[in-house]
Amino acid sequence: MAALDVITFGEAMAMFVADEHGDLATVSRFTRRQSGAEANVAIGLARLGLRVGWVSRVGDDSLGRFILETMRSEGVDCSHVTVDKRYSTGIQLKAKAEGGVDPRTEYFRKGSAASHLSVDDFDPAYFESARHLHASGVCCALSASTMALARHAIAFMGNAGRTVSFDPNLRPALWPTREAMIEGINGLAAGAHWVLPGIAEGKILTALEAPSDIAAFYLDRGAQLVALKLGADGAYFRTPTDEGSVAGVRVEHVVDTVGAGDGFAVGLVSGLLDGLDIRSAVSRGNRIGAMAIQVIGDMEGLPTRRELAAVEAR
Repeated sequence: MAALDVITFGEAMAMFVADEHGDLATVSRFTRRQSGAEANVAIGLARLGLRVGWVSRVGDDSLGRFILETMRSEGVDCSHVTVDKRYSTGIQLKAKAEGGVDPRTEYFRKGSAASHLSVDDFDPAYFESARHLHASGVCCALSASTMALARHAIAFMGNAGRTVSFDPNLRPALWPTREAMIEGINGLAAGAHWVLPGIAEGKILTALEAPSDIAAFYLDRGAQLVALKLGADGAYFRTPTDEGSVAGVRVEHVVDTVGAGDGFAVGLVSGLLDGLDIRSAVSRGNRIGAMAIQVIGDMEGLPTRRELAAVEAR
């Protein structure tokens, strides 16, 4: 089996983005795109030249074929994606972004093919062929079986000596209660080496306010690195022996903030796997996150290696 740099798992949806401003009920024209946090990260890492595998389920329908074609065209290995004849591919509607504010979104994903991911979809040899696992809090929230898969995958990769990154990516609407969300997410984060919460997420998950205290919460539970996303203010990082802040990248015109966190994950994970020091990897995360918010779409702004080098050279 060919070696991978990174493996990830989760749901990708067909996303229909409004072509005009206004209530989604009044919009008559949409452009089809793709969404899904883990799939975004997989695409971003593949564009940077890393060998990436993605595990998922899609429906045996036109939208499932669209997603598979998109992922494969980006160079992501989809050999362990199941085409499920029983359940359909999830759908997302997204309003046209205005003024840099998060656009309204509506999801039609309950009972989707990807929500039926389970430990049965876990191939030990395939996962072990990767040197790193990236996981997020979205997939685990879809169902009991996806949570079981997340727990199993994170524990397996850690025990196999692989590094694991985890982005909480909170989606409160997917959880039965706030308490269940906090317990579930923090339980998974405890198995990760690199934890990547946003500052607002960190406050919810730890009931703490200061970035240093939030980072300490996860370091005390076994993390080797906590990188807190601070929006326009950049990012704060802390390890057992070091800490620091990295300034944000100035963006003149914010188009769509959705996908910024996935861009940050792409930059940080790729940087650390490339052998960059932590500060440089966090800086790359800030830069790619800034690139992601300057275009419409969740992953369209993620750069190739050449595009990233051109921006860094300015």
